[in-house]
Amino acid sequence: MSLSEARFHDLVDATQQAVEDIFDDSGLDVDLENSGGVLTVRFENGTQLILSRQVPIRQLWVAARSGGFHFDYDEAEQHWICDTSEELLSEMLTRFVVEQAGAELEFDEL
Repeated sequence: MSLSEARFHDLVDATQQAVEDIFDDSGLDVDLENSGGVLTVRFENGTQLILSRQVPIRQLWVAARSGGFHFDYDEAEQHWICDTSEELLSEMLTRFVVEQAGAELEFDEL
């Protein structure tokens, strides 16, 4: 069953807000910009992490230094899951932040 557009937007909004809150609470020196459904995290070293919504296909896309990744929402498990590796968004974000900022943040609430 596909997500309705309204449900999809609600999920992405909540996910992006949770990511922003985690970075805000972390004390890391990052710039956060959320505009037009795209959350951009700019790290002190110039690298970026970008979370963007892809409405027609109901996916959340993440661009990191290591590549681009596409996530589908699993309603039963209530998690974003990578469509190629089946890793959770929370696990991958934790890894990306270590790779790009050298810091360990917990994204378990996603």
